[in-house]
Amino acid sequence: MKTVPGNFKNLMSKLGEKLRIRKGMLAIVALAFIFQMYFVRELVAAELLFGLGFAVLLGFAGLFYVIGAISERGLDWTEAGVRVIADSARRGYASLEEVSRKPFRHPRSESAQ
Repeated sequence: MKTVPGNFKNLMSKLGEKLRIRKGMLAIVALAFIFQMYFVRELVAAELLFGLGFAVLLGFAGLFYVIGAISERGLDWTEAGVRVIADSARRGYASLEEVSRKPFRHPRSESAQ
């Protein structure tokens, strides 16, 4: 009857022989895996950078949209303000014209004679 340590040594020696044969193939597979991990990492980094760039562009577009919407509201408010100012200017001009038609002195005053 074989003991467990004897079986383990026998198994390891057989595995070692197989590993010597497949060592080159294992190295190639490990290199391929490492390069794949590197390229995947690079692609993820590039995708994150592109995503960040598009997020910045989206932020600028949103900012320009908000500025445009605010300026439209401002123009509406300005138009209403200009109408009020124009109406008051017309009234002021009409009252000034009316005042200018009247003489400054009464016709029968001492300086007028």
